[in-house]
Amino acid sequence: MKKFSVLLLAIASVFFYACQSSESNKTLPILGSREPVTKEVNGQTITDTVYHQIPAFEFLNQDSVSITNKTFTNGIYVADFFFTSCPSICPIMHRNMLKVYEKYKGNDDVMFLSHSIDTKYDKPSVLKRYAEKLGVNGSQWQFASGTRETIYGISPAYMVFAEENEAAPGGFEHQGWFILVDKDRQIRGAYNGTEESEVEQMMKDMDILLKEYEK
Repeated sequence: MKKFSVLLLAIASVFFYACQSSESNKTLPILGSREPVTKEVNGQTITDTVYHQIPAFEFLNQDSVSITNKTFTNGIYVADFFFTSCPSICPIMHRNMLKVYEKYKGNDDVMFLSHSIDTKYDKPSVLKRYAEKLGVNGSQWQFASGTRETIYGISPAYMVFAEENEAAPGGFEHQGWFILVDKDRQIRGAYNGTEESEVEQMMKDMDILLKEYEK
């Protein structure tokens, strides 16, 4: 059911993007749940829309430093879920993510957040070696280590399926989505991180999203 929901999310993303891409002033859709909220402004009753947001979180990064949602407040970021001993899709995902990282390297408005779903083995020291082997230095790309409850608790907020599964390669089952999040912690795109064409599209969408903040 979760996989189906994310598939619908991706289809909706493509649909909405296609609809809006014909306009000269391109914007990305806000994905996820939404609900109308009635409130009073200057004595008048108005109906506003509340969109899904990534909830507050706290993890340790590859330097054993605490990172929270406030770490990402000043920029957009791309999130994913992986584990360092993954024998299947993770190497492809992070080979593709590395291309995105290289494009935006040094850009203070862009960050990356990779959550490890191997909460027993992928401690900060392991993530540090992984990052260095990948060629990632500094704090622009954060590799998050947390408890089982915090990591698996937040993956649904990104609409990404992840679970422990002894029958799956490496003992974990997860999706390879790259999730694009804006400065308001709202999801603005979902892309298959194993497909180069979708990663290329994500970089185009990141440029569109960055331009929203130039207005």
